[in-house]
Amino acid sequence: MDDAKKIKAKKSSESEKKECACGGLKEKCDEYLNGWKRAQADYQNLLKESERKNMEFVKYANSELIIQLLPILDNFKAAFKQIPEAEKESAWVVGFSYIKKQLEDLLRENGVEEIKTIGAAFDYNEHEAVGHAEKEEMESGEIVEEKKAGYKLNGKVIQAAKVVVNE
Repeated sequence: MDDAKKIKAKKSSESEKKECACGGLKEKCDEYLNGWKRAQADYQNLLKESERKNMEFVKYANSELIIQLLPILDNFKAAFKQIPEAEKESAWVVGFSYIKKQLEDLLRENGVEEIKTIGAAFDYNEHEAVGHAEKEEMESGEIVEEKKAGYKLNGKVIQAAKVVVNE
């Protein structure tokens, strides 16, 4: 009987060792599986971030060209302010107004919008104060005059508006 107890004890200790080894393997498997899942999640996040950066690049890829076109639009606006009333309906002025409109439409289609100035509250993120004036009918900090137009490209300021602010 003593031998039977020894054999039984030996078998139980061997089964405990197997259980312990299997338990350790199970823990290792879980650890590796969780690591793999984290790596997959990191990879998916990397793909999303790369796609976001590519979209951002495409969104602003034309910014240099657009910035070079803005002075042309500003010159059109300045020229139209100088046209005498008697000439405003002449064929050449109408033709040039169509060209100006085409340029404005092209820029708008590419995400360019003009920054609101006259009558708006001064915002240092969008406006650059180049002077001060005093008009009683306007509130303090309100924009009185626009010296140079400002523009945003897809919501990002690419040229601050130069303005005169009411004191």
